[in-house]
Amino acid sequence: MFAHFAQETGGHESWRDIPEWRQALVYLREVGWTEGQKGGYNGECNPDVWQGQTWPCGKDKDGDFLSYFGRGAKQLSYNYNYGPFSDAMYGDVRPLLDKPELVADTWMNLASAVFFFVYPQPPKPSMLHVIDGTWQPNEHDKANGLVSGFGVTIQIINGGVECGGADENAQSLNRIAYYKEFADYLKVPVPADEVLGCKNMKQFDEGGAGALPIYWEEDWGWSADTADGKTYSCQLVGYQTPYTAFKEGDYTKCVQHYFNVNVIDDNGGAEPDVTPTPTPVTDENVAPVARIAGPVGAVEAGSPVSLSAEGSTDANGDKLTYTWMSQDGKTLSGQDKAIVIFNAPEVTQDTQYVVNLTVSDGSLSSTAVYTLNVKAKAAAADDEDKTTSYPAWSSSQKWNPGDIVNNNGALYQCKPFPASSWCNVAPAYYEPGVGIAWADAWSAL
Repeated sequence: MFAHFAQETGGHESWRDIPEWRQALVYLREVGWTEGQKGGYNGECNPDVWQGQTWPCGKDKDGDFLSYFGRGAKQLSYNYNYGPFSDAMYGDVRPLLDKPELVADTWMNLASAVFFFVYPQPPKPSMLHVIDGTWQPNEHDKANGLVSGFGVTIQIINGGVECGGADENAQSLNRIAYYKEFADYLKVPVPADEVLGCKNMKQFDEGGAGALPIYWEEDWGWSADTADGKTYSCQLVGYQTPYTAFKEGDYTKCVQHYFNVNVIDDNGGAEPDVTPTPTPVTDENVAPVARIAGPVGAVEAGSPVSLSAEGSTDANGDKLTYTWMSQDGKTLSGQDKAIVIFNAPEVTQDTQYVVNLTVSDGSLSSTAVYTLNVKAKAAAADDEDKTTSYPAWSSSQKWNPGDIVNNNGALYQCKPFPASSWCNVAPAYYEPGVGIAWADAWSAL
């Protein structure tokens, strides 16, 4: 768990006197995100979907859903993780859905990581069950490369990003290195045959031993004991639903939800009526979703560019107003401005041009950002001898989004925010063209 802390929240600055494996808990909020920033990890907040009904998201002063970006030692993300954690801590999903910042600012920081460590996530096992041996891979798991060891905990925590390739991902290599350092410090032997990485590992699925049936779902079977053949019961399944076997009363809620019946206990008495969760008002205003479509690949300086916001949506069907703003401050707004056409800026060097879109229904709004890659026009024949000099990259200098540097004879450009946060840290990982994860921060030109 400590090794994962160091990767998820570490400084990753090899030049410091403090070794990297001891630089954990530097970033208790996901890099690139700040409190109050909109549009983060809240796609499942829509009250029309069961996740949004089971773990209803909090809203800010503007009426927009709060952002559930990574916070705490584990970088807890999304309402469907904040909600169960809040329920486990407070017996109520609301506290942390309304104040997600508590996961970064209080003791919830470490508690959230412990919760993730012990809580099953079928079809994935819990990390605790891997470490204490409760989880034993079956033949299906083994065929997918899922075997006991530190490597499978990487698959559990961030397998969709870091695992499954032919070679170990840079982030998983970090975790392995930190794991070895912590094991050495704590004098815990690491078996020579322990699988530490997760390359070639497939993701967990319902055929694996980790698919613990801990959630209640409608039993779609047939019963000879009822007039209409329905089972009037729920069954345990190995995927997340609104009803968990860990919570008393959820089975009754499941049956009542799917079959509209009055549940009788074994002693013949009717169970107390359960107050149903209020059905969201269908005409409640929901913020629109802004989307931008544009050119694939770079465009030449001065050439016409068309950006479209026609893919933007509004669940209430409200008429939308589109406001475009370029990085040089020019704005264009109107209900008829779903498509804008302009000429790419005239530049003498390859650059990135950022355009912001705000879509409003008159009450609520959302934003999207589009980064246009602009290639400088080929130099005229009489300019072929002219060269443009760029500053040499240095770990001691601060680099901003769009900055171009020369490193070892090659040019690199610092990516737009939030990736630009990595342009100024951890040279071993982000030195352009050299660091093991340099492409996360820089673009080669």
